[in-house]
Amino acid sequence: MRFTSRGWGAIAVVAFGAVMSWQYGPRSLDAVVIPLLVIVVAAVLTTVRADRPSVRRAPVPEGFLGESRTVTVGIETDSSVAATVRDEVGDGLAAPDPSVETTLEGETELEYDLTLEQRGEHRIGPLSITVRDVFGLCERRFEYDETTTVLAYPRIYDLQNGASRDLEALAGVAREANREEFDHLREYQRGDPLREVHWKSAAKRPDDDLVVREFAADETAGAATVAAECISGREDELAAAVASVATYLLECEIRVGLTVGAEGHPPSTGRRHHRSLLRSLAVLEAEELDERSRTEADVLVQSDANGTTVVVEGHEIPFDRLHSADSRATSNSRTDDDEPTTEETGTDTDGSRGVAA
Repeated sequence: MRFTSRGWGAIAVVAFGAVMSWQYGPRSLDAVVIPLLVIVVAAVLTTVRADRPSVRRAPVPEGFLGESRTVTVGIETDSSVAATVRDEVGDGLAAPDPSVETTLEGETELEYDLTLEQRGEHRIGPLSITVRDVFGLCERRFEYDETTTVLAYPRIYDLQNGASRDLEALAGVAREANREEFDHLREYQRGDPLREVHWKSAAKRPDDDLVVREFAADETAGAATVAAECISGREDELAAAVASVATYLLECEIRVGLTVGAEGHPPSTGRRHHRSLLRSLAVLEAEELDERSRTEADVLVQSDANGTTVVVEGHEIPFDRLHSADSRATSNSRTDDDEPTTEETGTDTDGSRGVAA
């Protein structure tokens, strides 16, 4: 507990009145000093006896850069009390003044909006509640260590206006027949992808002629695995490029898989799968792929000091060329127009949340 500036002013008046009364007699000073002293004592007792409010937080849904999210904090008290509620907002988030003065009575629900400004998992909290007596002379602060997080997806660029040749190469790698059911071997022809060469059979041929594998035709949508790696400091650029490429392929009705470091997602389609990929990219860190992952990837995205490159069948495409100069980055590109529900976001929470509304 501590006195506010108003409380210290009241104490100063009481002390001054007491000195004057002792020097010159009570006279009419007691009419001011005694009531004020009673108020100060009552303020101290009220503040000291104030019970600690209980706090609960609602989950904050993940989202795209530039989107706003509402943080909800529920506060329960046994009696009516004036209070200032303040919540901390971590880096990568923007919110108005994270404090509010209000009166807590029974169950009170406070809300405030924040904006997702940077990719990643961002902290919300801790929360503090400062209660005061009705005269504002004394205050007592309660702190809550619990925090929660909100996930911001990487930026997604619209590739529809990119160079048509590059986009055809990107989508074409997955529109082949599914490479799951082997059919037969045939002689290598110019333009065949090297990954389809059957090296063991070629080594047995007397003339060292190359042979490639043919697979049974499949009318279902093709699949493409996107692998990604970058150097330290290029995580945001890489995440944006991979998210853009994966979203474009999904919009082309291609099943998309993802390999980032040791984490992998098997090829699939749909909104839930899209969100799953974006969650992984939201927390992507600098990491190198092993040689096997590079070789088996249909699309390899690499980001270094020279920029970000998309590699398709050995053909290197600068990512900047995939989205035209006037193509604007979107913060809410998705495989459909539905907003995510709390169940779909998979947001982890430890039961606390928020900022003061």
